Amino acid sequence: MMYWKKISVMLLVCSLLHPAKAQVIKPATRPNATQQALLQRGYGMFIHFGINTFADVEWSDGTIPAARYQPDQLNPDQWVRIARDAGFRYVLLTVKHHDGFCLWDSRYTDYDVAASPVKTDVVKAVSDACKKYGLQFAIYYSLWDRHEASYKDHRAYADYMLHQLTELFTGYGTIAELWLDGGWDKKPADWYLPEIYQLVKKYSPHCAVSVNHTIVNEEDKRNYTVPGDMTTDNQYFFQYFPADFRLWDPRLANLADKKQYLHEGQSYYLPFEHTICLSKRWNWFEKSVEIPTRDLDELEELFYWCTSNQNTLVINVPPSSTGLIRDYQANAVIALGKRLGLKKSRALPQNTKRISLLQPATASSNYPDASNRYTASAINDGNMETRWASADTVAQVEMVLNDREPFDRISIFEYQDVKNDPDGFSQWRIPRIQAYSLAVYNNKEWKTIYVSDEPIGDCRVIRFPRSYQGERLRLSVTRASAPPSIYEWNVYHAKEQQQR
Repeated sequence: MMYWKKISVMLLVCSLLHPAKAQVIKPATRPNATQQALLQRGYGMFIHFGINTFADVEWSDGTIPAARYQPDQLNPDQWVRIARDAGFRYVLLTVKHHDGFCLWDSRYTDYDVAASPVKTDVVKAVSDACKKYGLQFAIYYSLWDRHEASYKDHRAYADYMLHQLTELFTGYGTIAELWLDGGWDKKPADWYLPEIYQLVKKYSPHCAVSVNHTIVNEEDKRNYTVPGDMTTDNQYFFQYFPADFRLWDPRLANLADKKQYLHEGQSYYLPFEHTICLSKRWNWFEKSVEIPTRDLDELEELFYWCTSNQNTLVINVPPSSTGLIRDYQANAVIALGKRLGLKKSRALPQNTKRISLLQPATASSNYPDASNRYTASAINDGNMETRWASADTVAQVEMVLNDREPFDRISIFEYQDVKNDPDGFSQWRIPRIQAYSLAVYNNKEWKTIYVSDEPIGDCRVIRFPRSYQGERLRLSVTRASAPPSIYEWNVYHAKEQQQR
């Protein structure tokens, strides 16, 4: 027995003297251990909470007094419990946004929870709750800081960040992911990212690190590339290096998303992490007004889109100024998890087969544009950045199908007119399509299988009680307030979802 005690002590000493080897990004064509862990997590809950929550704004300039931060029912345990009940695998907490306000007691600033009426260390509370409920813990940290006095001195501010990140990575246990934002405010070199990356790997060797807007079109130029266009390997370049995955919120990757990206002539494997809002109006911080959530059908469609093809998803579920997540929002993500059948012990579910992808399509008209952007081929190209648009308010669009493939579900993502709120982020989307029908062509005749006089909206999912087969499928818009436009029109093979 004494022998085994001695061996255990020796192993402990060795682990302290020789910590786990950091998994740094290297040229590769497949995921490394850090990226594999990222993909295995797959699905996380984003939590935006801070000084902005108490001012009804998305961004603030660092001048809102810390005294404004005063949640009267602060309960981070509730946040993480909801995440667990909804089937999320990790929690991504915004510990410092662009305003510079910190959710922990930092020795390097007086703009934090310790300077507010409610001094609870939120970072610790969320980290502890993640341990309690068996979820992984991740953090968002803004590079851009509109409060810190040293910000314009690049080296001094880099040291400030390194000090704060040391606090975070030494005081709160294992951190699975570091999500950096706000890099557009300085040149990439002025952030000293290699030093940040090295520090993170020192304390959390398998922490996945990235910066928003990771990739650009041209090397050494800030010509941003939207994820929907990333469909060719080794065509695009790191803007921020090193990084373990790609980010661009709230854009969606192409269904044909590629993983190879260039830095100084070498190719690196990089998955993409999607970030979307639970709210219909694209707000990150919760407002005093209760904003509806996205429909469950849309959330399900987005889940499958975002977690396919070796990519991941986080959904933002922000607490209100009370310090609690509102019940109706908790209900929405928990209902989504139940519909998807999420289980911690299982791989994330996959969608049924999409039989419409890249099928030939034609339309009665296309909106006139010199670059020919609005053609019918955009309706099923796997890219949410492109769309078909008609020249007329009454229009039809058709796609060819394989008549041997049955289908029983269709989803349509409509382009809508947008009205922005004064906060610069929240928006009202106004559907154009007011009435429409679907028909399938088979045995030399068209058969109408669906008619609606309700707007399509962000996403309409139509489930049929029986399977259909046909040579073509037609969407007829019979009434619209403006020329109808569709991002994606998906048709699914009739079979049960498969587990990965």
